[in-house]
Amino acid sequence: MWLIDSTTIRLKFVTSAGSSPYAILSHTWNDNDEVTFQEFNSPDRDIAHPRFLKITETCRLARGRGIPYAWVDSCCIDKTSSAELTEAINSMFRWYRESTICFTYLADLAVSSEIEPDLPKCKWFTRGWTLQELVAPRNVEFYDESWNLIGAKISLLKPLIEITRIQEDVLRDSNSLPNYTVAMRMSWAANRQTTREEDLAYCLLGIFDVYLPLIYGEGTNAFIRLQEAIGQVTYDLSLFAWTDQDSIETRQSYHGILARSPAEFNDCSSVWKPGTWVFPTHEYTITNKGVRL
Repeated sequence: MWLIDSTTIRLKFVTSAGSSPYAILSHTWNDNDEVTFQEFNSPDRDIAHPRFLKITETCRLARGRGIPYAWVDSCCIDKTSSAELTEAINSMFRWYRESTICFTYLADLAVSSEIEPDLPKCKWFTRGWTLQELVAPRNVEFYDESWNLIGAKISLLKPLIEITRIQEDVLRDSNSLPNYTVAMRMSWAANRQTTREEDLAYCLLGIFDVYLPLIYGEGTNAFIRLQEAIGQVTYDLSLFAWTDQDSIETRQSYHGILARSPAEFNDCSSVWKPGTWVFPTHEYTITNKGVRL
């Protein structure tokens, strides 16, 4: 794992996320303005350039808290290495959870904004990757476009619950995730998007505590693989509680047993897990012909 020294603004490799205290950044990407791993390590870099602002501000906030390191996804992952990218994406939830604090930068929240009408409009709440970045870390602070603190996760619980439909105890402690059904957790991502289709699956790995090899180019099959991986570690049949959103419009007669995207779980925000006396746990297996109960 690469960390940025918050004083020297240079990268350092550590073998374990828990070995050094670090702050972590959550933000929405602008692909043309993000600093890559290679650019950050260039001898010709100019950290005074506006493209470095999110990095330098994260380090400034970290230094102010006495935190020696920071992590920013754009420049702390060498995306030219498939092995490093796979490890990073499969470890992302844990890295956010083990951070000392997460600074969330809302680039489209104006300085004069008010929480109630303006916070729900932020792009950050529509992106797939930011779901785990909200849930995983215990300490999260939100900043507006000029890096003014607007509040912490704990003080903004009411609007965050209303915006995301995520239960309060999950926002307080990600260890409570297993208490909620697969379908309900999927519903939290139903209205979120990612730039690459496959990332709709990969951004949810930590939410379900599963691991997958990355295969960019496989399209919706990535989400199928995610559900198959979930099916191997749970008895929860709410995995099959999704609703086909397009069958009427597309006139499709048949649909596989697994959903094609989180959007098909949009109506599952109230799918609770019944007690074992109502619905005992049964082993099931996903096969090439369907589900064997």
